[in-house]
Amino acid sequence: MALYDLIVLGGGPAGYNAAEHAAHAGMKVALYEERALGGVCLNEGCIPTKTFLNSAKIYESALHGDAFGVTVEGAKIDHAKVVDRKDKVVKTLVSGVGAKMRGAKVTVVTGSARITGKSAEGFTVTDGKEENTAKKLLICTGSEAAVPPIPGLREAVESGLAVTNREILDIRAVPKALCVIGGGVIGLEMASYFAAIGTKVTVVEMLDKIAGPTDREISEILQKNLEKKGVEFKLGAAVTAVSGKIGAGTVEYKLGDKAYKVSCDTVLVSTGRRPRTKDIGLENLGVQLNRGAVVTTECTRTSVPGVWAAGDVNGKSMLAHTAYREGEAAVRDMQGIKDSVDYRAIPAVIYTKPEVGTVGETLESAKKAGINASEHTMSLRYSGRYVAEVEGGDGIVKIVIDDDHKTIIGVHMIGSYASEIIYGAAAMIAEEKRVSDVQKLVFPHPTVCEVIREDLFTIK
Repeated sequence: MALYDLIVLGGGPAGYNAAEHAAHAGMKVALYEERALGGVCLNEGCIPTKTFLNSAKIYESALHGDAFGVTVEGAKIDHAKVVDRKDKVVKTLVSGVGAKMRGAKVTVVTGSARITGKSAEGFTVTDGKEENTAKKLLICTGSEAAVPPIPGLREAVESGLAVTNREILDIRAVPKALCVIGGGVIGLEMASYFAAIGTKVTVVEMLDKIAGPTDREISEILQKNLEKKGVEFKLGAAVTAVSGKIGAGTVEYKLGDKAYKVSCDTVLVSTGRRPRTKDIGLENLGVQLNRGAVVTTECTRTSVPGVWAAGDVNGKSMLAHTAYREGEAAVRDMQGIKDSVDYRAIPAVIYTKPEVGTVGETLESAKKAGINASEHTMSLRYSGRYVAEVEGGDGIVKIVIDDDHKTIIGVHMIGSYASEIIYGAAAMIAEEKRVSDVQKLVFPHPTVCEVIREDLFTIK
């Protein structure tokens, strides 16, 4: 048994980043990870999906370069090579995380961690072989794909007909037809990729719009762009059953009172994620949960003194960049440094083509919160760079203003570089910038981001 200052459960973005920060702050740290360092984001989410989508963008550019005076003959995509490159990228980055842990002198324990209780020396954790103790605990066990209780779906997952975000990234043969259950971020990104490389894609979504809480107008623009690629959407549709086998599956759904079927080779289950709190021993400490998520304060403290929780496990904002920030806030709080996470200014991105970048309130959410707000929309065609680089683009930027204080409380974009631009909007919201403050900023020209400034000058 070894005694540590901090034990971190989970080696994803929240866990490994916090472990490194804590070690550099002088703490003796142990990090438990049952699979591979980097967590879902690096191994099964953010990074591998971006390698897929980048390959698709290159392929699409080769196919549709005529409008830009570029003709590429015989362009084709080799999906198996895309998977190989994805594996290489992931391996490189996982190795990089391991090097960081070694450099910070963090003890990495490979195995499933379980909290067994608390003694006079601190909290005890075991991997089933050896027990260690720490004065402080940080829970970063992340999340897992939710598989809803749809008749036949569990059996379809077991047979391989249905896959989650984990398995879809390892499929080496391109399915002729893919049915995606769920129109959220993961489902849309994979729909975009597979449609681009020739798969017939159908997305079945229970809501009347795609992309979850994304601004409705932006969701509609994204849907139209994906439909141009051949993606078919069934909105307001409830899946009632899944049956068949790999290569010959059927997804049944209802639209109103009518029943329909979709035939497919593969089913992608993309109905959200749930915090991983089961079987890690939280009950041995009495940590408070809410619908399976660890309840935390804005500095990530749990209901038990000496225990913090960061990342997807607390269910607040299930995004890798939020996890990084929460892990940092937890370590600072452990050191007695006042800190908190500003959940008002967490950007979110959908890496389709076109990209979607959003942060802060939509007009709808602002009004629900009782804020006297207005929204101001401008076409990205006001950007010379956008017009030069995008043929027939329909991108927009939408800015939500608190009219009582003339502060920026939301920015929503669809178009090129949205993923890279949105952080600036997040800073505006976090710093409670007034419209007049940003009007005085100098934006580079020609860029797409300068449309934000142009839009603000329409506000009186």
